[in-house]
Amino acid sequence: MKINREAPVVQTNNITISANPERIWSVLTDIEKWPNWNSKIKNPKLKEELNIGVSFTWKTNGSKIKSQIHTFNPNRAIGWIGQNFVAKAIHNWYLEPTKNGTKVTVEESMEGWLIQIMSKKMNNILKEDIKYWLQQLKIECEK
Repeated sequence: MKINREAPVVQTNNITISANPERIWSVLTDIEKWPNWNSKIKNPKLKEELNIGVSFTWKTNGSKIKSQIHTFNPNRAIGWIGQNFVAKAIHNWYLEPTKNGTKVTVEESMEGWLIQIMSKKMNNILKEDIKYWLQQLKIECEK
């Protein structure tokens, strides 16, 4: 599933991590351990083994989010749809091997009535959150 490039909030960023895709995949898909390396994430709960259609809940920036996996391509791509009472998001991660490690790209679109009203602020928040996720993932995977 692709993000909605016409949504009021759209962000994408990437980073190169000095680790192979398998290492990054193992960290990125261990959802219940996200708070160990990303302090902005709280209480992730995975209902069953990770795969397409599986749901999980988590909190970020004080908001509880219910997510469902829409893409699950081991060591290459994972994505989910996330929803709360004011917003719907599509969030995708891509892993691409390079000669220096792995290029990790993340993209997200958000929409909803409150997102529409606060699109400038929400774009700034999402931009910083994605940057933080990538930096923290890099630190964790390069340990």
